[in-house]
Amino acid sequence: MTVHYTDAFVTLAAADAEILVRFYRQLLDQEPKPYIPHVYAEFQLTGLRLGIFQPKPTHLEEFANSSQSGMSLCLEVDNLEDAIAHLTQIGYPPPGEIITASHGREIYAYDPTGNRLILHQSHA
Repeated sequence: MTVHYTDAFVTLAAADAEILVRFYRQLLDQEPKPYIPHVYAEFQLTGLRLGIFQPKPTHLEEFANSSQSGMSLCLEVDNLEDAIAHLTQIGYPPPGEIITASHGREIYAYDPTGNRLILHQSHA
């Protein structure tokens, strides 16, 4: 049997999803669509759909340690310094320094619930 996958997207769970909705609304400078307050929000980026959901009370324990995950949300940016300034302006300055790697420059940051973000700028 062959399975044909038609789409993929990333979702983040939070006991208070509205904290993440506010953060990603500011970070991505867009409104979520679809959006069901305290249930589900989705942000559309080129090549990625980012879903945010609030688990039902019966499933909260399942997501209690989700910030310990090895997953990171990597966001490609045109200008790393501008992205850092924007994160700082909305109250979430990256705690470390810019890292230079063979594939470009990047910095780690965290959203309000501790999910790791990697802001990455490729070499010109």
